[in-house]
Amino acid sequence: MIQLDYRDAKPIYEQIKHGLRHLVVTHAIEPDEKLPSVRELASRLAINPNTIQRAYRELESEGYLYTRQGKGTFAARSPAAGKRQQELMGQFDDLVAELLFLSVRSDDLTSRIAQLSERRAAL
Repeated sequence: MIQLDYRDAKPIYEQIKHGLRHLVVTHAIEPDEKLPSVRELASRLAINPNTIQRAYRELESEGYLYTRQGKGTFAARSPAAGKRQQELMGQFDDLVAELLFLSVRSDDLTSRIAQLSERRAAL
């Protein structure tokens, strides 16, 4: 499910956030699918439950997860636009600028985006 690298400079909760976000975005965790409880995931990964709670809370604030009182935490269908979207658009702009600098044609970039969109629609 999630691989942790204890030698990585990135904090453990950030690694968990990244791993869960990736699983939700790629539909490895389906929309509305229940995630493991905080205690269960903490036990599986052999880490403090507060670390899992922090990752879940931040992913919920970004719109990737939602919680139902007494039921658990679930993968969201589609995150609402917000801070994470703005952050990613800034990264996208930087990446596109660098790719254009490296002589990647804009037609190739457009085709790549269309392919990703088609893959996303097929999920």
